[in-house]
Amino acid sequence: MASIDFPAELRDLRSTYDSIAAVSDVDQLRADIADLNEQAAAPDLWDDPESAQKVTSKLSHKQAELKRLDELASRIDDVEVMVQLAEEEDDADTLEMAGEELESVKKSLADLEITTLLSGEYDERDAVVTIRSGAGGVDAADFAEILMRMYLRWAERHGYTTKVLDTSYAEEAGLKSATFEVKAPYAFGTLSVEAGTHRLVRISPFDNQGRRQTSFAAVEVIPLIESDDTIEIPETELKIDVFRSSGPGGQSVNTTDSAVRMTHIPTGIVVSMQNEKSQIQNRAAALRVLQSRLLLQRKQEEEAKKKELAGDVKASWGDQMRSYVLNPYQMVKDLRTNHEEGNPQSVFDGGIDAFVDAGIRWRAGALNNASEE
Repeated sequence: MASIDFPAELRDLRSTYDSIAAVSDVDQLRADIADLNEQAAAPDLWDDPESAQKVTSKLSHKQAELKRLDELASRIDDVEVMVQLAEEEDDADTLEMAGEELESVKKSLADLEITTLLSGEYDERDAVVTIRSGAGGVDAADFAEILMRMYLRWAERHGYTTKVLDTSYAEEAGLKSATFEVKAPYAFGTLSVEAGTHRLVRISPFDNQGRRQTSFAAVEVIPLIESDDTIEIPETELKIDVFRSSGPGGQSVNTTDSAVRMTHIPTGIVVSMQNEKSQIQNRAAALRVLQSRLLLQRKQEEEAKKKELAGDVKASWGDQMRSYVLNPYQMVKDLRTNHEEGNPQSVFDGGIDAFVDAGIRWRAGALNNASEE
């Protein structure tokens, strides 16, 4: 094992930890936990199940965050003790173990540091993800389905709850579009860096001449609306159509008109829902997603005004943010961060953490540069 400068490495670890603890505001975190514990102990808490769930979810999340911080502080102390004992007893095996633990703590700190970069107004929210096929015909529809599976597998790997809200199947294969929720702390802040146009290059499995095909799919990520958000939509601004739910190939999966298509007349935003059991449930789900989209649109309009006042900001996401190449070589590359990996199948199986982390760091750097200009 290469020689490690333990004093310097431990100083760096403590410095990184102190920065993260300062951003996390540990004292405020403890105060929030005490307040939430008090709310959770209220005898009438579950009189309002939705409010109760929010309280218990926030409490659980903040307790987990504090536990991670406390455990990392303890692990850094443990590494320091291991190094001292190993050097006093000239114990090479213990020193090697200390080196391995040091690298593990580094990785844990890097993961925790990512969450400190998620400080946007809606970053803590659950996310609503919509994937739409773009140019490329049946290959694009198939690509949209591949991306949906990728994100659902990613969520499954992390133990996050997902719920498919709507699926519109293409005629031959794949999806025209799909919408699903991801319920997890910071789901929106995390997945929002995945928004944009994704490109797939491969030998088309739908081309009998075996030609290479380039296809596109768009990913939209919005924060899930909460009951205390002030997005009121007058009934006069809504056009609501009902229709029969359908499955792949147009096969009917529902014998009643339970699916709902909701159009917001002033903006032209259209939301379809068909995966709930009743028209009432689909209507409620559609309204919630529509409110979420309007909430994000309002936020974007506010940001656009700020950018207009501040001048042009050079750091932008661009239309094509990531390429998945299966032929003539194997590579997935993010065109914003330049992060790339040589195993597309692993990425399609949900292994997108490195891309997400790089995207969050890239966005934080872009925002910092913009604020300095």
